[in-house]
Amino acid sequence: MDCIRFLEGIGDKTVDLAVVDPPYNLKVDKWDTFESQEDFLKFTFAWMDCLVPKLKETAGLYVFNTPFNSAYMLQHLVEQGLMFQNWITWDKRDGMSYTKKRYANGQETILFFTKSGKYTFNHDDIRVPYESVQRIEHAKTRGILKNGKRWYPNSRGRMCGEIWHMSSERHKVKVNGKVQRLPHKTVKPLDMIKRIITASSNEGDLVIDCFAGSGTTALACKQLNRNFIGCDSNEQYVLSARRRIRTGVIHI
Repeated sequence: MDCIRFLEGIGDKTVDLAVVDPPYNLKVDKWDTFESQEDFLKFTFAWMDCLVPKLKETAGLYVFNTPFNSAYMLQHLVEQGLMFQNWITWDKRDGMSYTKKRYANGQETILFFTKSGKYTFNHDDIRVPYESVQRIEHAKTRGILKNGKRWYPNSRGRMCGEIWHMSSERHKVKVNGKVQRLPHKTVKPLDMIKRIITASSNEGDLVIDCFAGSGTTALACKQLNRNFIGCDSNEQYVLSARRRIRTGVIHI
């Protein structure tokens, strides 16, 4: 189903979390191709305007895109009254880039907004390992003196930051060291989506994705005991996503 039509059928203030991986206008496929940047932004702002009223006052919103597009999207969401929380940089660890006239691309942006200042954020559940292993081991018994107080490391790790070092999905499913062609060209890593859902929702909450693609968000919701609704305009993607959810297959 078309995302606008899908969103129009959803009640206002019913969604706890939106995780949205929309087109980037990078022309990776027909659904990602627009005649101009102006047409792309018109489409982007249209689905955003339809989505925002569906969010509860306690809801969160995550939107994936290029850093360039995200600058426009951030401004529009601010104008719609949403509260900016983070500009997350996904360091994709995606192999080599052959550009010689600028810095090599190796990142995508994830914008994190909330509908209000009262929202879910389970920070302890998304802690990540400390980087200074030897120093942390020492601090477990003796602590580290900070501002006149003894600090001891958290057994669950450090707080999650805004830079996420996660390999892209295509680099996780290599066969004999070779990257494989995936059924969907822009699959997001399941562990990254699970981090988002774990942080910004609770069990039983309703999560929405109006560009469901390969069904990664739906699968993550199933594994984390969240409810999910979503759509995609490509029928084959929908069929593939349903099969993936039903079987629990991690990689497509």
